[in-house]
Amino acid sequence: MKVCIAEKPSVAREIASVLGATTKRDGYYEGNGYAVTYTFGHLCTLFEPVDYKPYWKSWDLNNLPMLPEKFEVKVANNDGIKKQFRIVKSLFDKADVVINCGDAGQEGELIQRWVINKANYKGKVQRLWISSLTTEAIKEGFNNLKPSENYDNLYYAGFSRSIGDWLLGINATRLYTVKHGGYKQVLSVGRVQTPTLAMLVNRFKEIENFVPQPYWELQTLYRDTLFSYEEGRFLKMEDGEILATKVKEHEFEIVSITKKKGTEYAPKLFDLTGLQVYCNTKFGFSADDTLKIAQKLYEKKAVTYPRVDTTFLPNDVYPKVNGILSKLTDYATLTAPILNKKIKKSSRVFNDKKVTDHHAIIPTGMQTHLQYNEQQVYDIIVKRFIAVFYDDCKVSNTTVIGKAADVNFKTTGKEILSKGWRVVFEKKDTSTAPNVTKDNLLPSFVKGEKGPHEPSFLEKQTKAPNYYTEATLLRAMETAGKQVEDEELRDLMKENGIGRPSTRANIIETLFRRKYIKRNKKQILPTITGIQLIDTIQNELLKSAELTGTWEKQLKDIEKGEYTASAFIKGMKRMVDALVYEVRSEKVQTRISAVNNKPAGKPKAKAKPKSKTQSLVGSSCPKCKAGSLLKGKTAYGCSFYGKSCDFTLPFSLGEKKISEKQYIRLITKGSTVNLKGFKVKGNSQEGLLRFNDNFKLKFEPKQTIKKPIMKAGDVCPKCKTGKVLQGKTAFGCSNYKSGCDFRVNF
Repeated sequence: MKVCIAEKPSVAREIASVLGATTKRDGYYEGNGYAVTYTFGHLCTLFEPVDYKPYWKSWDLNNLPMLPEKFEVKVANNDGIKKQFRIVKSLFDKADVVINCGDAGQEGELIQRWVINKANYKGKVQRLWISSLTTEAIKEGFNNLKPSENYDNLYYAGFSRSIGDWLLGINATRLYTVKHGGYKQVLSVGRVQTPTLAMLVNRFKEIENFVPQPYWELQTLYRDTLFSYEEGRFLKMEDGEILATKVKEHEFEIVSITKKKGTEYAPKLFDLTGLQVYCNTKFGFSADDTLKIAQKLYEKKAVTYPRVDTTFLPNDVYPKVNGILSKLTDYATLTAPILNKKIKKSSRVFNDKKVTDHHAIIPTGMQTHLQYNEQQVYDIIVKRFIAVFYDDCKVSNTTVIGKAADVNFKTTGKEILSKGWRVVFEKKDTSTAPNVTKDNLLPSFVKGEKGPHEPSFLEKQTKAPNYYTEATLLRAMETAGKQVEDEELRDLMKENGIGRPSTRANIIETLFRRKYIKRNKKQILPTITGIQLIDTIQNELLKSAELTGTWEKQLKDIEKGEYTASAFIKGMKRMVDALVYEVRSEKVQTRISAVNNKPAGKPKAKAKPKSKTQSLVGSSCPKCKAGSLLKGKTAYGCSFYGKSCDFTLPFSLGEKKISEKQYIRLITKGSTVNLKGFKVKGNSQEGLLRFNDNFKLKFEPKQTIKKPIMKAGDVCPKCKTGKVLQGKTAFGCSNYKSGCDFRVNF
């Protein structure tokens, strides 16, 4: 009998249906010469300290460091897990061959190997290695089963990672808790979580301690186009003022116009981190939310394996592209232009050298019913996939240089000549021309033309760096804390990132769970406890993102067979030994207690009792006052509609849906707030709704108030007798000494 072991019951069910093992048994499926069983994630775990030595149960400095000679594995202490393990072992005892069907990654390999080893199975083991759960992929995988030995290095890397986390996590957590922990406070320290927390604390302190520095910018407005001083900002006001005075006295002249054609490539396919960053930025999903959604899409056969760190595809996927695109019938309008010709093959997409265990996340072609959040994630994965087979976007970049009194100014603009892949991401909007769009469109300038201009000399201040969001934190973890915008360079640095793509979301969630960090809308801020913990840890290696990145590199080298697991574990033991010696000799200044385990910031005001929300349905008709409002198929209307009253409120107006809340505001306060998205004569406009005299809806475009242009010497708009003076940071009135407090900051 062939025994297959999958990582989840749902995956086992898919595999069993393909293999014809259709009889459901307790803990497995059977049929056609196969038994397909499963784990529930980790059936087996590493020994706890007490399993090695009974006295290691005590959290005592004298027991540290705890460095087992040999690391052992046990079945998790849970009745359901123990029962499933007995079922798995009984199947292994009858097996001719075991087929490891775990998730095709480091964690999946580790989970199944531990079970196989703990069950003391000594027979033949084969490995199923697939990137999607479609029937075709499963069949192809079983036709190409690999010897288990091919994945030994992957197992050694996973085992080393787990031991490294045990050694540092358990020893350091006990060490700092006993030495520096206060009332009811466990101080959790980890190989990846602590450097991640340190990045957040360092950024928080950088912002808190930031002192803005003034600088000055010289600009001028010519033909409604803003030109900036070519050599940038001024750090001394006097330097800029001299030029500002100089240019006022001369006309502006266009010196040169340079147009340069360029190419913009389609966005790369998604790896897991890229998908998490996009979904956090666009949809506000946490990294953990995105991973869970991507995993569900994988299990629903809609996308390929998500826990990946590459944005490339291997060359053997290219012949399958046509078939995948053809099956994406919901996206037929986007796929039709590329299916009608030979599909483009680019080295920016297909590169065998950039693919290891798995390729980038792409759709399988299987379309199924998805929940709203799943559909959002699926939609962007599909569109990225379609876009890479479109033509490149062609642009024309324009640079215009002008001068006034030999002082050069510059402005730039971009014209999109051919949209190419951009059409895939366009919203349905017929108001855009089909082939040419403009970004920062410039007027038509002619070299040598001259004219009046309006120079301005403005004082500004440097800004502090931004707080981390989940998106920017993921990118920082990917590059071990270094700020890297360039995609190619970021790819090169992934080997030294903090954590793995599949574990980063869990690391962030762990920090939230332990109350070391908190959310402030999209921002992630450290709590008082998180800051105190990082301040308490004097050992810089524990907080070093670069050191953690080096460990990640070593683990990847173990996967490749270029470094040994024993060398990695010995290195970790040496570090833990030195850490314990160092921290035990530290003087305790303060202890971190659970009372501080609250978010930093103002205490919340007492919650006001919620008032009952007003409902539109059942309220009095604002027109006749006699009827009450009812909800129909397309509108709200008066209960006397068709008899004595014609009042209605349509669900949408000008292709814009109007919420019940806005209609309640209209009835109670006379208008809605300004809303975006009304279509007026084919154009999208912002405005509000009111009633006319007959209680019909009327649209009022948003009123824009133009600020009057002010200059020195004008009559003071407040006292009407003084003159406007221009100071360093604001305009003021010449009568300020006699009581006029007019002031307008720049």
